Amino acid sequence: MKHHVAVRFFVALFLALAILPALHVGSASAEQEIIVSAAASLTNAFTEVGKKFEAANPGTKVVLNFAASGALLQQIAQGAPADVFASADQKTMDQAEEKKLILAETRKNFAGNGLVLIVPGDAKTSIKALKDLTLKDITKISVGNPESVPAGRYAEEALTNEGMWEVLKPKFIFANSVRQVLDYVSRGEVDAGIVYATDAVVAKEKVRVMLKVEKHKPILYPIAVVASTGKTDPARRFIDFVLSKEGVEILSKYGFGKP
Repeated sequence: MKHHVAVRFFVALFLALAILPALHVGSASAEQEIIVSAAASLTNAFTEVGKKFEAANPGTKVVLNFAASGALLQQIAQGAPADVFASADQKTMDQAEEKKLILAETRKNFAGNGLVLIVPGDAKTSIKALKDLTLKDITKISVGNPESVPAGRYAEEALTNEGMWEVLKPKFIFANSVRQVLDYVSRGEVDAGIVYATDAVVAKEKVRVMLKVEKHKPILYPIAVVASTGKTDPARRFIDFVLSKEGVEILSKYGFGKP
C-alpha cells in the first residue's frame, strides 16, 4: 500500500514539474508580445523593422496593426489593445497626448516624408502642374479623407494654398487610408491620386509620379508608448530600435527621410 502511495506521489510530482515550465514559458511569451499600431504608409518599413527587432530581442513578438492614423487613434481611445503608436502626422499625436493616451515623455519624431501626385503606370495623361488636374479628361482624383487620413489633410492644405481644393472637390474620391489611394491608382480606378513619396516607391511598377505636391506643413512621423500598456519596457525598446542606426537604415530603404 505504501508502495502505491509513493508511486502516485512521484507521478504527481513529475507531472507538476513538467507542467510548470510550460506555464512559465506561456506567460513569458505573452508578456513579451507587443502591439504596434502604425500609420498605413509605414506598412512595408515597419514589417521589416518588426522582424529585425524580434531577431534582436529573442522572446519578444511584434504584432503590427496598420490603418489611417485617425482610425488608430480612435481604436486606442476606445480601449483597443496597443503598446506603441506611430502616427503619420503631428496633429493626430497631439490629440493622443491631449487625451493622455500616450506617455508624453516617450514621444519622438522618427521619420520624414513628402507628398506626390501619381497616375496609373499605363496612363497616357501628362500632368506638369496641379492646375492640369482641372482638365476634362481628369475625372477622378483620389485623396485620403482629411478627417482621418493625414495624407488627405496635407493634400487639402496644399491644394487650398494653390486655390484648387474647392475647384477640384467634385472630382475627389475619398479613401480611408493613403494605401487605399495607392490601390485605386494602381488598379486604374481613378485618373490620379495624392500619396506619400514612399507609397509611390512601393508601387513604382504600377504607378508613375507626375510631380511633387508642396505648400503644406513638413511631414513628420512621431512615435510614442501608449499610456495603457502594461509592457512599457519592450515598448520603449521598440522605439529605441526604430530610432537606432539599423532602424533609420530600414526606413531610408523604403524612402523615408530623417525628421
